[in-house]
Amino acid sequence: MIRTTRIISLAAGLASLVAPFAVQAQKEGKPTVAVLYFNNGSFGPSAKDYDGLNKGIPDFLITDMSANPNIRVVERDQVVKLLDEQKLVTDGKVDQATAVKVGKLLGAQHMIFGGYMADTRGNFRIDARAVNVETGAIEHVERVDDKADNIMSAISTLASKLNTGLHLPAMPERRTGEVSPAAGAQQAGSSAAPVKLPMRMAVLYGKALDAKDHGERAKATEYFNQVLKEYPSFEPAANEKAKLTRGS
Repeated sequence: MIRTTRIISLAAGLASLVAPFAVQAQKEGKPTVAVLYFNNGSFGPSAKDYDGLNKGIPDFLITDMSANPNIRVVERDQVVKLLDEQKLVTDGKVDQATAVKVGKLLGAQHMIFGGYMADTRGNFRIDARAVNVETGAIEHVERVDDKADNIMSAISTLASKLNTGLHLPAMPERRTGEVSPAAGAQQAGSSAAPVKLPMRMAVLYGKALDAKDHGERAKATEYFNQVLKEYPSFEPAANEKAKLTRGS
């Protein structure tokens, strides 16, 4: 009886977490997309140095894809909360079956996950896969290659390619001077150049997210501060730090 009660309670909790998002998306007739962790496929003695990107890349991708008002993209914090409650990703690795399970719980039609690889010559590659939650099949794959320090522009390119490859509603064209949401805090129409976040800062930002997810508030704040010290206009870091200040 106790076990049954706990299951019912958990199910109710999950419903309260994901139902409003799914209902709102259906009401607006917008396709819903969610992004899971990306697996670190780097190799060599410095491979683990890039572990922070397993959460950094999804966050950047979510921010970029959210610029399309014609789709709904599940917030990263909602995905993390669901994964923690369901314990679906215990080793940080995501596969196709997991993506389908999470997609159903989130009420999403498309789940994006994948992997990345950095080498000692400063090259960087991201492989993304999208799963159709209804059929459970891979519906689209995409790949971008670039220099490691071009990671932000590479992710913006990936977001655009995924939007097209998944046949999602067209992303509005940015006005002259407008930058990728993930690239900085400049307002639309600004003539300022986008913030170019180098690889080491992107990794540090990802580590800050991971520390935040594990409740290590002091460490997360320290990492966000390090990013903001060198790149004070990097809005995602400022926003995440503000969440920690508010206790959310």
